[in-house]
Amino acid sequence: MVQRRDFRRNNNRFSRRSGGFFARSSLTTALIIINVIAFVFFLILIGLNSGMTNYVAVQPENVLQGKAVWTVFTSMFMHAGVFHLFVNMFSLFFLGRLIEKVIGRKRYLWFYLIAGIVGSLFFVLFAYIGQFVPRGDFVFGGMSDSAVGASGAIFGLLGLLAVLLPKKEVYLIVGPIVVIVLQFLFGAFIPEGISGVVNIIATILIFLMILAIFSPNSGFRKIAMPLKLPFWLTPIIAIVPLVLVGLFVKLPIGNTAHFGGLIVGLIYGAYLRKKYPKKVKLLNKILR
Repeated sequence: MVQRRDFRRNNNRFSRRSGGFFARSSLTTALIIINVIAFVFFLILIGLNSGMTNYVAVQPENVLQGKAVWTVFTSMFMHAGVFHLFVNMFSLFFLGRLIEKVIGRKRYLWFYLIAGIVGSLFFVLFAYIGQFVPRGDFVFGGMSDSAVGASGAIFGLLGLLAVLLPKKEVYLIVGPIVVIVLQFLFGAFIPEGISGVVNIIATILIFLMILAIFSPNSGFRKIAMPLKLPFWLTPIIAIVPLVLVGLFVKLPIGNTAHFGGLIVGLIYGAYLRKKYPKKVKLLNKILR
């Protein structure tokens, strides 16, 4: 049943044409490997010359001046740290595998890249708009802020699933989001001498929460604060609370990039629903 042709055209031809490891593995696996390799490469590059950050991370001020415009693409494959990389690849693994089965490798690749690039462009656009809005740099990010990560593309996947499979229920791991928000809400009241220790504890706790979701022990799984939601509600829960918190605390989270990727997913999902209504209906019956 997994090999049904829901929205795929020429997908088999694509597989036969390509050779090697990436043809035999899923595209999601390939994207995760590419993200990890790119992270290590950029990390070494920036370690040798910190100024290279401006040529990898997207910075609104630079892009609007016509400098390093390619960063709207390269920033998709760089992450702020190992934890940031882990969380994004964890999300990509689950969402990407489902999307790949639904729309096929070729469509999935182009969709992933476009959602990520649009996410970067939204970050640039809203940073510019934020100059004219009270506390705009808190909510949208500042002109000199830099952004990295695959989150824009991943929110594109989430938006697509929200339209194609709105009633399918998934678990959103709320625990890590709560820890991150609390970490920055109370960060101003924590003495500098212990802030490093608090950050380490928060990171360890988030890792435990993510790993707990796989535990056979139902009690241990609860520390991850899993919240069962239909796909249509998941993007709202993932974005809106962080935007509200961002009115008071400047979080290191590119909500505008998430929103940009989400918009791409919603639009493409609406297009597929209109073009393939019978297949979408069948898909919702199969994937409950």
